[in-house]
Amino acid sequence: MVARFYDPTSGRVTADGTDLRELDLTAYRHRLGVVPQESYLFPGTVRDAIAYGRPEASDAEVEAAARAVGAHDMIATLDGGYLHTVTERGRNLSAGQRQLIALARAELVDPDVLLLDEATAALDLATEAQVNQATDRLAGKRTTLVVAHRLTTAARADRVVVMERGRVVEDGSHAELLAKGGRYSVLWRTFAGEEEPAAAA
Repeated sequence: MVARFYDPTSGRVTADGTDLRELDLTAYRHRLGVVPQESYLFPGTVRDAIAYGRPEASDAEVEAAARAVGAHDMIATLDGGYLHTVTERGRNLSAGQRQLIALARAELVDPDVLLLDEATAALDLATEAQVNQATDRLAGKRTTLVVAHRLTTAARADRVVVMERGRVVEDGSHAELLAKGGRYSVLWRTFAGEEEPAAAA
């Protein structure tokens, strides 16, 4: 709904207080950056993949975007660097490499709103840490919505909204939700292997 692939059947989704349905769709999507769980890369070069949303971008701008999210060093290890050939869907790159390129692509278009939809769900823990550093750099200067099932990802957010069966059941910071002892707290304790707190006498 944030990307307006669907509109709500009731209620509304707003940006700066304006119902998204009242905004020009093309103009709004130019302000929105989306990094999904499986980023799609078209055949071409790494440079082409990063510049997909801004094909007129200069080589210096493409490199600056890659450096901004920490992808430059990874790209430098590829044969040909920014001119490294990318096959259909980026199958000749690892999942982590594809995500770093997708984050650089989002950085290049400089969106006002960034939507990270399970952007680290398919990654191993070491690669997740690297991509998390990149998302921190990318998210630091704009409104960022992170859809995540991994609690380590949710815990890093300023505000956590817990959804269950399509409804919001809790809303607050990681620390606030742990202190509430509700659904999020139960999920976190299970994830962390902590025991239930003892009931007050």
